[in-house]
Parts: sequence; C-alpha cells; structure tokens
Amino acid sequence: MANIDIDEIKKTAEQIRKDCIWMSTRADFGHLAPALSIADILATLYKKIMVYDPKNPHWPLRDRFILSKGHGCLALYSILSQVGYFDRNLLRDFANKYDTMLPGHPEIKLPGIEANTGSLGHGIPLAIGMALAAKIDNKNYRVFVITGDGELEEGTNWEAAIIAAKHKVDNLIVIVDRNKLQLGDLTENISQLEPLEEKWKAFGWATKVINGHDINDLISSLSATPYERGKPTVIIANTIKGKGLPVAENKIEWHHKVLTKEQYNALKDDLGLEELSNG
Repeated sequence: MANIDIDEIKKTAEQIRKDCIWMSTRADFGHLAPALSIADILATLYKKIMVYDPKNPHWPLRDRFILSKGHGCLALYSILSQVGYFDRNLLRDFANKYDTMLPGHPEIKLPGIEANTGSLGHGIPLAIGMALAAKIDNKNYRVFVITGDGELEEGTNWEAAIIAAKHKVDNLIVIVDRNKLQLGDLTENISQLEPLEEKWKAFGWATKVINGHDINDLISSLSATPYERGKPTVIIANTIKGKGLPVAENKIEWHHKVLTKEQYNALKDDLGLEELSNG
C-alpha cells in the first residue's frame, strides 16, 4: 500500500474532476456527471490501495481494475495519466478523432485499460474470470470493479454474483457507484434496487455501505478487504452524481451533458480550471 496522505488523495480527486470538465468541454462530448461521482474512489484506489507498475502495464502480479460503467471513462483517463501510464498531453485527444486512444468508452489499446467496457453488465463477469485465474495460478493479485447502480438492472450482474460466490473469489472487490440516478430517472423509479445491501448478502457476498466521497472511509473500507475469507466483497459507495460541479450535482439531465465553452469560461476561475486551449 502506497505511503500517501489524505490531502494528496483529495488533490488527486480534485484534479480528476478538473480534467473531466476540461476534456468534455473541449470535445463537446462525454458522460460528465457519471465520471465526477467516481473521482474520489479512483483517486483512493490508484494512490493508496492498488498494486501496479505504470512502466510495466502487463506485470503479471498487478492488481486489475475494470470500469464496468465504461461511460465514466473521463475519470479513468485522468487518473491513469496522473499515475504515469501515459503523458498528460494525450488527454487533449479525448473523443476528438475516429482513431483516438481515448474514445468515449475505454479500450485496451490504451495502457492501463484491462478490458473494453461500456456494454453494461459485463464488467463483473470479466472480473470473475480474472479473479479465478489468480486463484488457479496461485497469484495474489486482486481485481477491483466499479459498476453503476443503474447498471445493476442488467441481469448478467446477478448471474455473475452467483458464480463469484460459488467459486469463493475473495480477491474480487466490486464497488457500486450508488449515486441513485441513471440515464432517464432515479434508479428507484425505473427498477427498484433497494434493499441493495441485503440483495448482495443473499447472493453470498460480504458487504459494506460507505460514503463514496469520504477518503478516510474509502481507505479503511478498501484496505480491509476481503471482509470474509471465501466470499467476494461488494462495497456500496453512496455518491453524488456530478459531484464537484454544482450545476450538475444530482441532476438527471447531466448524465450525458457537458458544459458549453461559455459556461466553462464563466466557471473557470471559481473552479480553478485550465484554459480550454491548453494542452
């Protein structure tokens, strides 16, 4: 575990949010609010919890991370650049040409990406395969997944939940981005998820509910996994969709909406954002 203090993780999360706003405004494209809600989780994972080597992305003993809600990739691109997987200047290429290394959903052509994602419901099944491979090969790496709460309406997640419990993959940690909003409405208005923790328990998982924006809570919860030997772990992280951008916080319409350049420039000084022409 990295010797990183809380303030550094908070600064990293703040930079993720700034990058997400900057990239999406430059491209006039992107799922901004779903990226902003996971900034603290990603900053904690990559700065404190996970074991990896940016100079050797395919190191066999690395921890694996899968962003199952691939539409939140703005945040993932930012953290990967911050920890050294690629040069920050590449962020300017987000979604700006057909062959970009940073498309609207992550692809394995980019260093640090473990799986193409964005077709919802596939991240947990992929992660189970990786976690099982570690068990079979007697390796100690862990597999972390962030899934959206609206994504849990996909039945493949629950099929995977059964399989993970059956095979006792306690090196698998799923983090649910529980921001309670999805593309068109509140999750509970579309397909009732609650009682969400009890559902995961019924599928044989060890569970915990946390504040997904509290760095101390994230560190203590993630470092304590697995909560039960022989059981996969799910952490339900309560978050705010659009966190850090007041105009977007808890707003359904910001699922796939970005700032105009005029809005960006009006907010630039207050939020400490870069000039749009930089980079």
